Amino acid sequence: MTDIFPSKNDKGYVYLIGAGPGDPGLITVKGLECIARAEVILYDYLANPELLKHAAPAAELIYAGKIGGAHNHEQWQINELLVKKALQGKIVARLKGGDPFVFGRGGEECEALVAAGIPFEIVPGVTAGIGAAAYAGIPLTHRNFTTSVAFVTGHESPGKEASEIDWERLSLGSGTVVFYMGIKNLPLITRKMVENGRPAETPVALVRWGTRSDQEVLAGTLADIADKAKASSFKAPAITIVGEVVNLREKLRWFDNRPLFGTNIVVTRAADQAGDFSRLLAGFGATVHECPTIRIVPPESFTELDGAIAELVSFHWLVFTSYNAVSSFFCRLHELNLDTRAIGRCRVCAVGPKTAAALAPHGIKADLIPENYKAEGVVESFGKLDMQGKRVLFPKADRARDIIPVELERFGAEVVAPVAYCNVVPEELPASAMEALEKGQIDCITFTSSSTVQNLAAMVGENRLLKLLDGVAIASIGPITSKTCRELGLAVDIEPATYTLDALTAAIVNHFHSRR
Repeated sequence: MTDIFPSKNDKGYVYLIGAGPGDPGLITVKGLECIARAEVILYDYLANPELLKHAAPAAELIYAGKIGGAHNHEQWQINELLVKKALQGKIVARLKGGDPFVFGRGGEECEALVAAGIPFEIVPGVTAGIGAAAYAGIPLTHRNFTTSVAFVTGHESPGKEASEIDWERLSLGSGTVVFYMGIKNLPLITRKMVENGRPAETPVALVRWGTRSDQEVLAGTLADIADKAKASSFKAPAITIVGEVVNLREKLRWFDNRPLFGTNIVVTRAADQAGDFSRLLAGFGATVHECPTIRIVPPESFTELDGAIAELVSFHWLVFTSYNAVSSFFCRLHELNLDTRAIGRCRVCAVGPKTAAALAPHGIKADLIPENYKAEGVVESFGKLDMQGKRVLFPKADRARDIIPVELERFGAEVVAPVAYCNVVPEELPASAMEALEKGQIDCITFTSSSTVQNLAAMVGENRLLKLLDGVAIASIGPITSKTCRELGLAVDIEPATYTLDALTAAIVNHFHSRR
């Protein structure tokens, strides 16, 4: 396939990428591809840090933003830095909040690149005025209200002798007006619009951190919005929307009225498995802090597992109790140059729908899924079958309970239970998640296995654990995990009747909905 990206040259190449207004999901596919290809990334304050996770491991990351007018780099320095890195033959990504050409000073950066003879490309992004308005439930145009919209800077260059904003035409000639960077000048903006003919009762909305999980919206009118903003200490970054369409917000708001909006939740699953659960919670509006307290690694020796795989034809049942067991088993099978055919006529038991789903990519449909998604459920299901003389292969974790092999052997089966993977304590916990816990910013912490609780206690200490989680809702996936929580002195607030992530998510939603 032909490479869609330009090849490197002596002068390098620069991508000016619109990162969107905050939600990392709003960046374009091409924007992500450019980030992944870049050798140097200059990013600003409004670009979501999550996007940097798509950078190559060896990429040089340079913060080039500003906060509230305090510059880390002045614009001329950013221009020089882009030129300097490109002249080193580097592929450079300039990651800018919103869209580079909508109040993003992208034009100035391009002029510097043109002057230096450096090739570049613009990757447009969702500008804040559009993204934040949409997430606030405010359509900028609506046939029953207005068919025009104007985008205006609320913070003109301080070097100008006079304002270039035509306040009279803006006030009378435009339907919806969206001001960027105008919070500091809000009293001036509202006064100018009223003085030039816009009715004082015109609806106004301020949207801070639009499209993010900490989005804030303040509504009022031209007459009172400045006073409301001052009284509530409403801060930048925010956009200001002026027009009758603001009245549609209460009817059309969809983002910040979700059941978990404003709720901070810690997910303790392993880093490579937290994604699905995090997305479930975020879909209901939660701010998710991933804090992996377990790490899945291979066993010290594969001797027992390899020996069992060599005898697969002799087994009657293969029992998987988790996604990790499925993944580890088939990974080892493939490393031994075998595939699913090696299982032969062996029947398969999967504990829970997620484990069963993990088998599907290998072309296997579970023969048995116990109604009770824990070891006791496996025992109960096999207790209804004739297990006398049957051989059962149970690839397990190093910390797995012995109830399955002990009870199945009591039924007359021969159980081989090799360790397929180990659950170890990570070297460290994410600083951002720990900081949020220390500051009391977390509303709920989730535990999806006993190991997630035990490992966290081991890493921070039991006494500190109790202190950190004081006032935090404890969400446990099931009774075994809940028992471990209680043994450590934690009171479990949330436990679903069914031991799945979907059920745990629903239980969390119900818990916080009832509290509200």
